[in-house]
Amino acid sequence: MLTTRLTHAFGIEHPVVLAPMDLASDARLATAVTTAGGLGMIGGGYGDGEWLKREFSAAAGTRVGCGFITWSLARRPELLDLALEHQPAAVMLSFGDPTPFADRIRTAAVPLLCQVHTLDQARNALDAEADVVVAQGGEAGGHGAGERSTFTLVPDIADLIADRSPHTLLLAAGGVADGRGLAAALALGADGVMVGTRFWATQEAAVSARAHTRAVAASGDDTVRTSVYDIVRQYDWPAEYNGRLLRNRFIDRWHGRESELSAQLNEAAAEFKAAVSQQDFDIANMIVGEGVGLVREILPAREVVRRMARDAAACLGRWAPQATAFSG
Repeated sequence: MLTTRLTHAFGIEHPVVLAPMDLASDARLATAVTTAGGLGMIGGGYGDGEWLKREFSAAAGTRVGCGFITWSLARRPELLDLALEHQPAAVMLSFGDPTPFADRIRTAAVPLLCQVHTLDQARNALDAEADVVVAQGGEAGGHGAGERSTFTLVPDIADLIADRSPHTLLLAAGGVADGRGLAAALALGADGVMVGTRFWATQEAAVSARAHTRAVAASGDDTVRTSVYDIVRQYDWPAEYNGRLLRNRFIDRWHGRESELSAQLNEAAAEFKAAVSQQDFDIANMIVGEGVGLVREILPAREVVRRMARDAAACLGRWAPQATAFSG
């Protein structure tokens, strides 16, 4: 058992939170993580109201939260009201200023999580009175900003929180895929972890079996940060963000040649769309982080939670006797 401020605040057994990954974190995966003793989060993504309604309905009776891409939510703010109607366990805002939405979330008595990638973003999250700051390093899959690694970003933000807002909780994200990562996060000052890639690679995730097979064979060296897929999908991401994905033939062709890709967008977009429908991952995107190298098999989500908590407790306990011995 690992008891932290996070487990107390959210009434959960393990300090493990599912990252609200766009589409992959649906009701099935979110409820599996919650049932296992963590906190499941549905991915609100770019904002599909019908999908969101369906997933909240499917999760009815299970305590789950929801996450949004903040700059996209600003274009469809009614989706926040839709989510709040379901009294989620938490709402996470990522990739933008949380301030315009913070009061509505607070009024609904729903905890606000803010994902950040830099100290300045962490300060903004504290200004918005976030209940939880999620410090995401560049190892993470999907979008991020800046060059910070989880190992240094987390203690930096832990110190900032201790100085400015000691009651605010901190989650570490990026590269956490097993009990060693959870133990390290707690040692660095986090109250728990937010996990993406390892839950993406579970039996409940809304992910193609072909993608899972490819991921099991990959290492962290096979990932790359790029804007290629934002261009081909015509997603208007702010310039400071790009995404970490599994390298493939499409990325090798276009990464570093983004201007040429934009000039040939119609052909490339058609090729991408066809590849998605055919599950051709030499062209279609696989959004995973460096932690993919720690994925050896596709497990049930409950087993991932159980092993992560058990192995983290073992790691931390291994050092306790030595620390006691040296203290005298």
